[in-house]
Amino acid sequence: MNKLIFKLFYWIGAFLLLLVVLGGCSPKISGNIIKEIPQEINKNQEVYFCPRQDCSKVYEKHISSANFSAYCAFYDINLRNVIRALARKSKNADVKVVLESSTYEEQIKGDSVRLDSNKQLMHNKFCVIDNDIVITGSFNPTDNDNNLNNNNIVVIHSKALAENYKDEFDELWNDEFGGGKKVRNPALYVNGIRIENFFCPEDGCALRVAELIKNAKNSIYFMAFSFTSEDIADTLIMKDGLDIRGIFDARQSSNRYSQFNRLKGFGIQVKKDSNRYTMHHKVFILDNETVVTGSFNPTLNADRRNDENLLVIHSKKITNFFLREFDMLWQQSA
Repeated sequence: MNKLIFKLFYWIGAFLLLLVVLGGCSPKISGNIIKEIPQEINKNQEVYFCPRQDCSKVYEKHISSANFSAYCAFYDINLRNVIRALARKSKNADVKVVLESSTYEEQIKGDSVRLDSNKQLMHNKFCVIDNDIVITGSFNPTDNDNNLNNNNIVVIHSKALAENYKDEFDELWNDEFGGGKKVRNPALYVNGIRIENFFCPEDGCALRVAELIKNAKNSIYFMAFSFTSEDIADTLIMKDGLDIRGIFDARQSSNRYSQFNRLKGFGIQVKKDSNRYTMHHKVFILDNETVVTGSFNPTLNADRRNDENLLVIHSKKITNFFLREFDMLWQQSA
């Protein structure tokens, strides 16, 4: 009987000791919490290509329909309908615009306008509407970009992405050019589609593009207004065996730093566009399922000096729109 009682107390004690040990192994609060990737259900993305579509109407529509705010950063602007939309909306919403000083000709005046510091290019082209919609791409709201030059616009409905662009806008508005904090949400999901977002120079845009190229398995197509980055060109050259094709703006391809002749010399299929004006895209298409767009040209200045933005959209549906644009321009190029 005594032995039975002894064993009972022994096992009770062992059990209590185990509880103490397990309790001591519970995770402690360190402050190093891994942030979850935002996931949203929202309206579908929109894609437009100028000049075959009227890109000015996209900006006019979304600015005019803003409920309480429209924050825009433009390298250049002269489209009257977009300027009028901003002016009208400023009467009943918070409207602010940051413009590049070297292209400023007093198109928009007033306390709601700020200019960059002129130490670098403020090369962004984006608007944030109601902290829920981001409009960006290669398109400047100018007559030339709308009616003559090849450009693209993407419209993404996402609060997490809008947070990123609003952070960037606030830095520009507060005279913080050519740098800033790391992007708040470098990756997010909208309707199951993964989107990555970066700003130059703080997030290293050239490195992001190079990493995507390195991971490509089958094909890489690009449309580049200005392509002078040796690092990105080197990465393309190292992907020998893939289907690589690129379209350069004809005038920019003759730039002494252009990578056109170098890539061609390594056997990569490259063409000069046939638009008598400008092929203004800044696009990479990877494996027919991922597209890179934004204001970022693959150049050293765009990566290290200018204020730029970069979007990576992992969606076959969205990529197909850009593939059709690439195929059309490829057939027209020489």
